[in-house]
Amino acid sequence: MNAHAQEVALGERFTFGANWSRFLRLLDEERLANAEASLKQMLEVEHLQGARFLDAGSGSGLFSLAARRLGAQVHSFDYDPQSVACTTELRRRYFGDDPQWAVASGSVLDQAYLASLGRFDVVYSWGVLHHTGAMWQALANVAPLVAPGGKLFIAIYNDQGGTSRRWMAVKRLYNRSPQPLKLALVLGAGTYFEGLNALRRLARGQNPLPFKDWAERQRDRGMSVWADLVDWVGGYPFEVAKPEEIFDFYRAQGFALLKLKTKGGGLGCNEFVFQKASV
Repeated sequence: MNAHAQEVALGERFTFGANWSRFLRLLDEERLANAEASLKQMLEVEHLQGARFLDAGSGSGLFSLAARRLGAQVHSFDYDPQSVACTTELRRRYFGDDPQWAVASGSVLDQAYLASLGRFDVVYSWGVLHHTGAMWQALANVAPLVAPGGKLFIAIYNDQGGTSRRWMAVKRLYNRSPQPLKLALVLGAGTYFEGLNALRRLARGQNPLPFKDWAERQRDRGMSVWADLVDWVGGYPFEVAKPEEIFDFYRAQGFALLKLKTKGGGLGCNEFVFQKASV
């Protein structure tokens, strides 16, 4: 049994790849176009032609595919074997055996593996590094992979103090529970979130039903509301950081913050785009 399988068996790791394999059934041109648009918007580019793009923790493979469609030479890797399989499947569907898109198994905590990859114009790791069990080491490990003048695009869970600690307990319980309890936890969390959102919409004089909100969330990054909910409830290991902690960490390593999208103190990921000094 490999390390990943052992962690899953012990209830110490969520099966991200199994969740993303279900998401692939929903992938269509609209979701892909939304993913491409989110990359262009955050990286402030119209294309990635000629750029080397590293997807560190590729998950479903959606953003590797988006980057390849935007013209990048892509290297995707993931620690979860099913995530590697998802990314491989998307390459097969859309690009066949494309020499400009490599898919591999690897860990962002494996410095020897990372050193073999070289440097990239864009290093992308959205919602991944806080699930490694060693977030600050993972954050440090991706920095040398960015070429001088290149960009680092990451998303890290927002630190909400006690609320984050309570969600960590829920995530730990999920991964140590039988399937019926897992489903109950996901449904309970979904009911909780949608109830709060309905009350907020009512307070603003809006329709309390969630359908418009779901459509907007799909347009944001091309993702699935259900897949994201399962990922949130089950996503473990789980670490968090305040935006200023991430900013200070990378500033000390010669990075400048180009773009920031925060959750405004709420749940979810703060998004950062940094640029590495040219010299």
